[in-house]
Amino acid sequence: MNIYDLKVKKRNGEEFDLNSLKGKVSLVVNTATGCGFTPQYEAIEKLYEDYHDKGFEVLDFPCDQFGHQAPGSNDEIHEFCTAKYKTQFDQFAKIEVNGENESKVFTILKEQQPTEEIKGLKNKMAIKAISKISSTCKNKGDIVWNFTKFLVDKDGNAVKRYNPTFNPKDIENDLKELI
Repeated sequence: MNIYDLKVKKRNGEEFDLNSLKGKVSLVVNTATGCGFTPQYEAIEKLYEDYHDKGFEVLDFPCDQFGHQAPGSNDEIHEFCTAKYKTQFDQFAKIEVNGENESKVFTILKEQQPTEEIKGLKNKMAIKAISKISSTCKNKGDIVWNFTKFLVDKDGNAVKRYNPTFNPKDIENDLKELI
């Protein structure tokens, strides 16, 4: 099973069949509008603009599990992202990425890519500090914070996981290989 076998809720509540993305490469991200990593939207949007016509999609799942940093309705989150970061990709409905009510999408992604490489002392220290305050990160493979990113191949399988400190612009080489 992979994520393209699933259906998710769009921000307007309608169902979206992820199988419609088969044959495309996707970046799946749990996001928040009030997080220190929120400016990553700019680099994610740049990737989207540069590669969307080549078969690349961004799957943006707002998540309010980490420090209540994704307040507001699905529409308010979308309005913030389009106004502040000029995002052209749509957000899905707000979800949970860890725990009893976690989205099946993230269950599968975490099973396929349970860990990520953390480069640099500064990033390692940041992730260690975040891990201590992340109340929902309880099991091996859990998402530690907002802006954990998964690169998904054309068949719906997670091929790489990037930690929240990882700059999305540095995903470009991995993305080129898959497209």
